[in-house]
Amino acid sequence: MSILRRWLGNVEFSKDLLLLLLIGGIYSLSISLSNTFVNVYLWKQTGKYFDLAIYNLAVVVLQPLTFIVAGRWAKKIDRVTVLRMGVIFLALFYITVLLSKNVAQDYLILLGGLLGIGYGFYWLAFNVLTFEITEPETRDFFNGFLGALNSIGGMIGPVIAGFIISRLVNGGYTIVFTLSLVLFAIAVVLSFRLERRPSHGNYVMMKVLQERKSNHNWKRITNAHFMKGLRDGTFVFIISVFVFISTGSEFSLGTFSLINSCFQFIGYTLVGKYIKWHHRKRAILLGGLLLYVAIFLFVFDVTYPRLLIYAFTIAIAYPILLVPLNSMTYDIIGRAWKAAEARIEYIVVLELFTNAGRVVSILLFIFAITFFNKEQSIPILLLFIGAGHLCISLFIRKIHTNAVE
Repeated sequence: MSILRRWLGNVEFSKDLLLLLLIGGIYSLSISLSNTFVNVYLWKQTGKYFDLAIYNLAVVVLQPLTFIVAGRWAKKIDRVTVLRMGVIFLALFYITVLLSKNVAQDYLILLGGLLGIGYGFYWLAFNVLTFEITEPETRDFFNGFLGALNSIGGMIGPVIAGFIISRLVNGGYTIVFTLSLVLFAIAVVLSFRLERRPSHGNYVMMKVLQERKSNHNWKRITNAHFMKGLRDGTFVFIISVFVFISTGSEFSLGTFSLINSCFQFIGYTLVGKYIKWHHRKRAILLGGLLLYVAIFLFVFDVTYPRLLIYAFTIAIAYPILLVPLNSMTYDIIGRAWKAAEARIEYIVVLELFTNAGRVVSILLFIFAITFFNKEQSIPILLLFIGAGHLCISLFIRKIHTNAVE
């Protein structure tokens, strides 16, 4: 607590803000322990890009559908309960992975569905709680500090997991997935200390969706998040497979993640502290440009050293882009029609656009590897969808609110 006080200076924070940061950090550590290696775990069983795409497609299809249901439940029940349900479904995902063992490839849609449902409940609740618990003057700090916690988890988790898996060939994955399960259980326990936040009123998701016609800032920011999803959909799994193919070692993937997360920690720490609202648009442009240029480091020559340079580059670029983008997004929602009553619906619609981008990304990947030569089509596809983050600036450059100009 005293460390946080020194870091924050004059910025005040509540018990719920601290708990939300802690839950977010534990979530990140659990995900970084296991999720980094799930795609490799499935790749080792099938060796097919198509199977990985189907698994990840199930995730990004079920996630937005769950967001719609979770949004309605958050209006009728409680945000904290929805958060807890998300963590429980993520735990069920790891239980299923543990039970399926060497035949996990037979349950790709089930596994992807459970993960997507878990993500949907968790991120709906987490995003709404972030909106409610933070204020405009604490959002840049919260997003930056949470990013730093995510980076710490990303530094510790993959290296530990890679070491365990590489040393214990037969039982390494079982131990790693079990550790993630335990961490999710801790997150559930911590969630009981969050103040309950019930909601009232009608669920007006369609009205919020239609607000895009009259609220140009809302239309622009949802389009920006679609472009964000366009890159994320395929890149979220293809890079880890490239690292494994180029080295044949899970420990090398852990090292890749360590380098990436170490520099991300530095990036999020500095961005959260020094990039203010009047820097946001330029920061988003710079981050998107770096993310696109980074693709050229490996796309035509996939080697481990090149991928490590890529890890360093995106570690610097992502904080520069995401911290101001997230803060800008919350500011726009905060000034939108009936923001106080319909904040849940705004989060749902935002995630629908993000996941729509991810679905399009993976469908394009499936199309490319099905109808064209994989070695030739994948690099071209990555250059095309990889421009997603760079295109964000095209949509946010005309956003005008007092918070972002």
